[in-house]
Amino acid sequence: MTSDETGKVSFDHIYSRPDPRPFFRTLREFEYGIPGVAAPRFARLFAEYRAARDVATPRVLDLGCSYGVNAALLRCDVTLAELYDRYTAVGGTRAALLAADRALVRSRPRPERAWFTGLDPSAPALEYAVAAGFLDDAVHADLEAGEPEEAQRARIAGTDLVISTGCIGYVTEKTLLRIVDAAGDRRPWMAHYCLRMFPYDAIAGHLDDLGYDTAPIGEPVRQRRFATADERSSVLDRLSELGVDPAGRETDGWFYAQLHISRPRREP
Repeated sequence: MTSDETGKVSFDHIYSRPDPRPFFRTLREFEYGIPGVAAPRFARLFAEYRAARDVATPRVLDLGCSYGVNAALLRCDVTLAELYDRYTAVGGTRAALLAADRALVRSRPRPERAWFTGLDPSAPALEYAVAAGFLDDAVHADLEAGEPEEAQRARIAGTDLVISTGCIGYVTEKTLLRIVDAAGDRRPWMAHYCLRMFPYDAIAGHLDDLGYDTAPIGEPVRQRRFATADERSSVLDRLSELGVDPAGRETDGWFYAQLHISRPRREP
């Protein structure tokens, strides 16, 4: 296994396949579980947003959405374990899998009233998520590299909430500030799970300049197991440099992430 510049094992290859089966088959081995933990927290936040802003169907931008996993969990009323079972057991063609996923979306009661747009640099993952019906729309972009194009800005405009479950650290304040700018006059709420190896202070500081209050919510949660001993050692070294105590968390062999929620101090 190869590592990226952060010391984490790189799983880039599983995000660019025609369907989600390699994604789920690979990450199941490492007990990747953060979308399942995040889903009920996001659902509560969506309900708070509906009440606060009187918006029946909020527009949610899922940052680093890959195959639309967060949207699938929230709108299809399934668990992450069910998705693991689904994609690790099924064979056949991509077309057959898509047909089965479309049937899943049609068969579920859609308890989460939201419009889901995914933003990701992987075109194959976005194409699958939209075709399956997990996502309503998609923005194929890397906003770390530059400003959104006109068509991309149009898809981001009117965003009510921005969520993510693992891309912060690779994604910085550059992307978030560009999203806020494209969203329009009404600032979106934000909820991001950030690995403890990536400081969130810079992002919180930039959002503060835009009129946001940011707070960590709850205790850190497990993301996945370390894939290699070298990955574990690299992460522990990084946490030590940051002054973050890994005892009882990363020392036990897991990545941990902290949820940060940002809301505008003054609602327009």
